[in-house]
Amino acid sequence: MKKSGKVKLVLPSIKYSRAYLKAFKEFEKAGEKTALGVHIPLYTPKDFGPYFKKAREKRNGINIAKGRVPSTLYWAIVGNKVVGRVDIRHKLNKGLRVIGGHIGYTVVPSERQKGYGTQMLARALPLAKKLGIKNALITCDASNIGSKKIIESNGGKLINQVKYKKISRLRYKIKL
Repeated sequence: MKKSGKVKLVLPSIKYSRAYLKAFKEFEKAGEKTALGVHIPLYTPKDFGPYFKKAREKRNGINIAKGRVPSTLYWAIVGNKVVGRVDIRHKLNKGLRVIGGHIGYTVVPSERQKGYGTQMLARALPLAKKLGIKNALITCDASNIGSKKIIESNGGKLINQVKYKKISRLRYKIKL
């Protein structure tokens, strides 16, 4: 693992919009559409108005699509660079109990294996606790060794392994 800087989690803001746009394009180029958080295409800094609005609405439980839950999106920042994103779901629905859980996170492809994912989850856990979550459910693909290590290094205890659409998912609990 390469040496990494200290991660801070911030709400999406214009201050880091250019840095996020670079990260967004990297996710998109890697074909990782689910890594984007708020599903609004971003191509120029002018596109951030609707993005910020949608993130605010999700955080406040406004205009949420059927089957979705309120969630708070954070950008993971090191210096002035966006290295990933974290999505904290305020509650779980039936689907999130199987896959997804309370906290989803992803690291920008070029920033992986630097310890950022571990720091991101560590910073997200107290934020989840502030939302009243007592036992955070975190899931990952069984084949994702990096994510498994991130969850376990943050105190994750394996609950079980489930199959979802032919993919084996590991379900962990972290007591907050």
